[in-house]
Amino acid sequence: MASSTLALLGGPKSITRDPGDLFTWPIITREDEEAVLDVLHRRAMSSSDVTQAFETEFAAWQGRRFALGFSSGTAAIQAAMFACGVGVGDEVISQSLTYWATCLQAFSLGATVVFAEIDPQTLCLDPADIEHRITKRTKAIVVVHYLGHPADMDPIVAIARRHGIAVIEDVSHAQGSLYKGRKAGTFGEVAALSLMTGKSLAAGEAGILVTDERRFYERALSLGHYERFDATIESPDLRPWAGLPLGGYKYRMHQMSSAIGRVQLKHYDERMVGIQAAMNYFWDRLEGTPGIAAHRPSKGSGSTMGGWYAARGLYRPEELGGLSVTRFCEALRAEGVAEAAPGANRPLHLHPLFNDVDVYGHGKPTRIAHSDRDLRQPRGSLPVTEAASSRIMSIPWFKHPDHGLIDAYVEAYRKVSAGYRDLAAGDTGNPPEVGGWHFFQRR
Repeated sequence: MASSTLALLGGPKSITRDPGDLFTWPIITREDEEAVLDVLHRRAMSSSDVTQAFETEFAAWQGRRFALGFSSGTAAIQAAMFACGVGVGDEVISQSLTYWATCLQAFSLGATVVFAEIDPQTLCLDPADIEHRITKRTKAIVVVHYLGHPADMDPIVAIARRHGIAVIEDVSHAQGSLYKGRKAGTFGEVAALSLMTGKSLAAGEAGILVTDERRFYERALSLGHYERFDATIESPDLRPWAGLPLGGYKYRMHQMSSAIGRVQLKHYDERMVGIQAAMNYFWDRLEGTPGIAAHRPSKGSGSTMGGWYAARGLYRPEELGGLSVTRFCEALRAEGVAEAAPGANRPLHLHPLFNDVDVYGHGKPTRIAHSDRDLRQPRGSLPVTEAASSRIMSIPWFKHPDHGLIDAYVEAYRKVSAGYRDLAAGDTGNPPEVGGWHFFQRR
């Protein structure tokens, strides 16, 4: 019988087996290598033939008419904003609990961000907190399917349609996630995805934009694809300016990334099945364990977590005598769960960049440089968002359904949950700020 003494307090570790390739990602094979070598041997690194083939394949996979490759997901989201007409004095609504690349690019377009609350279960934008934040300046709602969980798109889209504003989806965490049976990234006017190495669909360092309307596609292209912003442009408001990128940016995807992307996309659905089987097995085995709850859609909803990027769990301190998530994760790491860490992204609305910094020399904070009012949101303005990181913890991101090894991790969580009273004496609480500005910053 396994010892119940926590490893942090002198007992044996729950996890002693080498995880092997359980966490290795992305999967790189000879096929990926040969695709990259072909680009290298042809000296085609800065061409676009492979990228355009990838765009065609990605658009078909995503279920949208157009796809456009970018150097990063950050660039793709900026282009999505530009495509929707976001400009000087405009506002976009987004959530504060996210990586900065969801919304910070609004500054470069002369626009700004208004943050709304999150739903504490999905950790995505709360539809009930959007509408009262819409003004005559609101141009778009930027929805992030945070940590792979699909946002509640039906009411969000309904609100946007009612007010005549665009919906931009940030699908960087959620490639392949479903919302009520339909892929995330197919609801808004435009969607953008990061494909950097850490993502569940990884192409190296790259991003991609998808849309069903040519006018959005061409506006996105006009921002930073100088070699493709040419006489083939159909939009009458863009055609006279063809020749140089309107944004002055150079945003094309590197062809070694697009070569990898084509191979990864070909195998992604199959690999995603393995990830989903592993992650759902983990949470199914932990169901009912005090203090922790799955961050995933309810069974039978038709919604899924895609590739479970940056997987997290929901922490319930009230079920463990108020034990801090910091102490809980400390005990898990002692058991061998190296991935255990409290929190996720720190709320953007509390960072000085969204309150004090004058980036472009306007003589006032960039957040309000073109605004008709002071729309900064101080501490206390988004209480659900601000409390979230003390109720979130990172969990292992299993890539394969190795039940034997996953069971060892399950045992570690159950053991720490059961031993919470023994941890109370050494609990100094959470630090003033939990989580980090950058995604995988640890404790």
